[in-house]
Amino acid sequence: MLHIVCFGEVLWDVFPTHKKIGGAPLNVAIRLKSYHNKVAMVSAVGNDELGSLILKYLEETGIQSDQVQVLDNFTTGEVAVKLNAKGSASYDIIYPKAWDKIAGTSDVKSLVETSNAFVFGSLIARDEVSKTTLDQLLEVAKYKIFDVNLRPPFYSKELLIELMNKADFIKFNDEELYLVAEYLGSKYHNLEQNIHFILEKTNTKDICVTKGEHGAVLFYNNQLYYNSGYKIEVADTVGSGDSFLASLIYKLLSGVPPQESIDFSCAVGALVASKSGANPMISNEEIERFINP
Repeated sequence: MLHIVCFGEVLWDVFPTHKKIGGAPLNVAIRLKSYHNKVAMVSAVGNDELGSLILKYLEETGIQSDQVQVLDNFTTGEVAVKLNAKGSASYDIIYPKAWDKIAGTSDVKSLVETSNAFVFGSLIARDEVSKTTLDQLLEVAKYKIFDVNLRPPFYSKELLIELMNKADFIKFNDEELYLVAEYLGSKYHNLEQNIHFILEKTNTKDICVTKGEHGAVLFYNNQLYYNSGYKIEVADTVGSGDSFLASLIYKLLSGVPPQESIDFSCAVGALVASKSGANPMISNEEIERFINP
């Protein structure tokens, strides 16, 4: 069993007709927990009904929540989600919210120090309070997984370069990869060339790039691995990349061969996109049937 800490935003995705609990690091945590890992969430919610519902949900899913801080001065996070005709999502992420103000404590630090891996994204660094806590935790984490997850206008070229240099593993989507490679001065148009370019320019060892319906590319232990994707009818893409990343972390850190790991992860990401919402229930049997019909 792996022990993984996810750090960052917990919030409500507000759709035109309903609300769902979300936030990329929380989505990753939920999927990791579904594989029976020990998973802790480090975040903050407001002292309000939406915050209480998130804490109750974490308790029900078995995710360790004692380091989710409850703040009186800030409300629980909310994001307005819009879906286009193809099910692709766009987001209006309201600022400031409780998760912008995660305090660094000795308990949080010791939790991260004793874990196998630490997962974080770029959005959590939009406020100086949570960014300072992130910096402290990156100093003690054993294996640092950076989910780039760009949400304009909440990032800068300088921030991304700083976080990439602190990461052991970086996950991009293909648009993010090309944007970041350009930031670093790349003249390449080829995806693999840009992966190698970023590896040379940063301290990271491993990179994964998702390509939507066309699967993913993984550079791991100095080798490239590919999956070309699975055909599905898209319901919505919310959370599919998060479930992909959680599945990949779980498989790779459990010692599963990289090719098998990326095949499994692409299947899970596709299955999530075929269902409504970020965290649909998916059994191992369903995944197996999907990969090997």
